[in-house]
Amino acid sequence: MNQRKVGILGGTFDPIHNGHLILAQTAREQFGLDEVWIMPAKTPPHKSDHQITEAAHRIEMTRRAIAGNPKFCLSLFEMEREGYTYTCETLSLLKEDYPDTEFFFIMGADSVFDFEKWRQPDKIAGLCVLLVANRSEEPDEELLAQIDKIRREYKGDVRLLRIPALEIASHVLRDMVAAGSSIRYYTPDAVVRYIDEHHLYR
Repeated sequence: MNQRKVGILGGTFDPIHNGHLILAQTAREQFGLDEVWIMPAKTPPHKSDHQITEAAHRIEMTRRAIAGNPKFCLSLFEMEREGYTYTCETLSLLKEDYPDTEFFFIMGADSVFDFEKWRQPDKIAGLCVLLVANRSEEPDEELLAQIDKIRREYKGDVRLLRIPALEIASHVLRDMVAAGSSIRYYTPDAVVRYIDEHHLYR
């Protein structure tokens, strides 16, 4: 019996935008994933240097952004845990709860270069397939060397995820809203309406 294949796309999603959604959809198509779980982070340790929008708003924006796509699932797995949430612990708990599922952890190319600083990178590499998003036509040598290093040092299954060269960042969208600029077409209309209704990022 084949294992179910589930992608995990985590982030603060403050706000979620079309770049996140394209990343999730591309991963699902390229690797034949049954579902992609969109997993908002509660208290990510690497984002402790700035104020994060309260969880209820980020959850609702995510819910609205993925509505209508039956292959995307909002996961509150990290939101429901106490304290900082670490990827190694999340994956370990998920494997306990879903032993018949193969997890594919979706990450940006920039994260690969910080991977060795994450808590228990060897454990992470043993619990999932790492999908590394690459926006250029051909990955540069530095990225390929880092992927090879993770494969060698942590015995990880690391695969390249080729995505369109679409540069959207949540912090830029927050700044645009604060400046009174429109973020339409950067994020789903339902998210734009939610931000307007709740006067977020002003």
